[in-house]
Amino acid sequence: MAELNYVGKRIPRCDAQAKVTGRAVYINDRKRPGMLYGAILYSPHPHARIRHIDVSKARALPGVRAVITGEDIPDIPLGFMKDNRPLKKGKVRSVRDEVAAVAAIDPDIAAEALELIEVDYEPLPGVFTPEEALAPDAPLIHEVDPKGRPRKDNRLPLVWELKCGDLEEGKARSRYTIRERFSTTFVSHCCLGTSGVIAEFDLEHNLTMYSVTQIPFLAQNDYRAALEALGLKDRRVRVVCQTIGGGFGSKLDTHCYEFIAILLAFATGKPVKIQFSREEEFRAQPTRQPTLTEIAMGCDAEGRLTFREVRMLLDNGAYTSWGATTPSVMMVPISSLYRVPHVYYRAELAYTNNLYSQAFRGYGNPQATFAVESAMDLLAAEAGWDPVEFRLHNANQPNEVTPQKFHITSCGLKECIERVRDGLGWEEHQRRKATGDNRRGSKVRGMGLASLIHVGGGARVYRSDGHGMMMKLDDFGKLSVFTGAVEIGQGTISTLRQVVAECVGLRLEDVHIVFHDTDLCPWDVGTHASRQAFISCNAALACGRKLREKILERAAEQLGVPAEELELKESRIYPRSKPEESVPLAKVLRRAHFAPRGTILMAEAFYDPPNQMLDKELKGNLSCAWAFGCHGVEVEVDTETGQVRILNYQAAHDVGTALNPMFLEGQIYGAAVMGTGYALTEELVLKEGQILNGNFTDYKLLTAKDVVPVTPIIVETHDPAGPYGAKGIGEPGCVPSAPAIANAIYDAVGVRLRDLPMTPERLLKALREKEKQAA
Repeated sequence: MAELNYVGKRIPRCDAQAKVTGRAVYINDRKRPGMLYGAILYSPHPHARIRHIDVSKARALPGVRAVITGEDIPDIPLGFMKDNRPLKKGKVRSVRDEVAAVAAIDPDIAAEALELIEVDYEPLPGVFTPEEALAPDAPLIHEVDPKGRPRKDNRLPLVWELKCGDLEEGKARSRYTIRERFSTTFVSHCCLGTSGVIAEFDLEHNLTMYSVTQIPFLAQNDYRAALEALGLKDRRVRVVCQTIGGGFGSKLDTHCYEFIAILLAFATGKPVKIQFSREEEFRAQPTRQPTLTEIAMGCDAEGRLTFREVRMLLDNGAYTSWGATTPSVMMVPISSLYRVPHVYYRAELAYTNNLYSQAFRGYGNPQATFAVESAMDLLAAEAGWDPVEFRLHNANQPNEVTPQKFHITSCGLKECIERVRDGLGWEEHQRRKATGDNRRGSKVRGMGLASLIHVGGGARVYRSDGHGMMMKLDDFGKLSVFTGAVEIGQGTISTLRQVVAECVGLRLEDVHIVFHDTDLCPWDVGTHASRQAFISCNAALACGRKLREKILERAAEQLGVPAEELELKESRIYPRSKPEESVPLAKVLRRAHFAPRGTILMAEAFYDPPNQMLDKELKGNLSCAWAFGCHGVEVEVDTETGQVRILNYQAAHDVGTALNPMFLEGQIYGAAVMGTGYALTEELVLKEGQILNGNFTDYKLLTAKDVVPVTPIIVETHDPAGPYGAKGIGEPGCVPSAPAIANAIYDAVGVRLRDLPMTPERLLKALREKEKQAA
């Protein structure tokens, strides 16, 4: 990478100054002429019939321009299984259910109007765990399915079942086996930028959405369904993304509030803005998918894994979003983390009266890896292996095919494990532990580690996993790059700028990225699945090479030198044999433009990676590159208070190639802190469907004062499918944190915590139980 000008270099982000100086325009900042303010009335009950809604007082309030309920709007089915509606009628099924909405000339009047709406409810019995929901006498959450057919129970007609090899044969070959159960809970994305949208119709009823979505082109299609329901089938939809203050998957679906804004804008003929408060964000934004997991695993006498059996029960909540599809990624580490020949996985989902779940960084992988990597330590102990050596013994290798038919090309898992082992001082810790030197009074030190596998080369969950790109040069050598990529804070736009400048041969300052507008930019499936840098930079290479070829053709005509003998670098063109005879690119472009029958130079490309959708057996090469990593921690556990302090956090990631090491380190820092919060402190507490801690005072999100000492370790393996060899890194950094910390706690004090978060209360309880058993 040394010969490259920009790729692989620590170049600051191009949007950094705008953000730190307050010039970046977030949805909070956006206003439109004549704009009204929308507000939503939510159900106070987790399960109730709506007997009657009286909105007359709200409509009479001066300054109110519209009040709507479920009875006033056309049917607009929402969600992965079309079981949700923008405004509910007849029945509410959770405390985040939208019952009515208003539009007013300012937010205060809108809030006052909500207080004037009178709703008569008949509370109904609820179910608040998936086990309760599947009981024979459980009240039905949905009496009919989306097609109007009666339901018999609360089980979703969506069962994920993967069979690889012969499970019974694997069990028969096992010398050592373990079986355990684990659970994970509700957590919130906690984006610093809360959700918001502005819906605006022009005089011809074309719709513009000023949005914070991660999927503008998929959202555009969803919004068209709303227009069709309003009798506006042939109207255009434009999505203009604002600066996004964090996504983490929270903006990977279209949500009820967006459609409510559309309905209010249509009713009033004015732009309508809905902006969530922090409390509303906790209440109305879906969470990470909670799980109940039973896992069994075995190895033979030589320590080789023989089988892995996992069964999950998922709390779906009251409606279905992308959380219901997270088993499609949960099965990735279950089937393919380490070499295990025989695998069985089954996941079922149940409707409850809780909040529903959606995409969240890692898309189910953190939940599954918590169980898998905790079980790896248990099995290693059962078989008498050191946890590090057991993992190295079974580690994935390059150029192999996993039982789920994933094609592993580059793989640096062994190096990641070894780098973490050395960074922790693993062997020295084992010597100290053997002599008791890891204990000082009530404080005991322990070490643990956990590995990961995740998609790193796109993920074909839609029919197209592609990305379109266009490039346009002006007369002065300035390049405009039109991309469908969405920037959610990960640095994609800056990385893309580096790759474009490199592959075309321009100065970095001559490259300008145009993004976040469906009217201007080509199609992209969205920012998710750690795909954006891999996909968009591959599109940039394809498009940039076309443009470079056109430039050199024009330069060859003007300079009288064959194109193949010319070089374009730093926005100057010269014969390779005579670099001192360089000419500015801008001069070549102007000559091409103003010549007889002149031309301007543009190029376009569409990159769709060579990956596969999972087949009917849930097998196939979902991603054309696979990201690996290993995290290790040293903890200090206070046996008197239950507090866990992280002293050393080593995070090694196989990234293929580091397009910008500084951005990669930032991703690893942030993800490791997010994973640590998931492990130790974060839980959205629900009691009988009610949220008890929906604010930043009571929701225990780690702050700057709690940041752990993370050491990012970048392992480069150069993947053949990646742009300059790179693989995705957006999600993997939060995947192995919880099991690494759980394993370290066990190493310190000998108690296995099976439920997240691993709070001081839970740890103290486990220690007291251990003391009772010893007594």
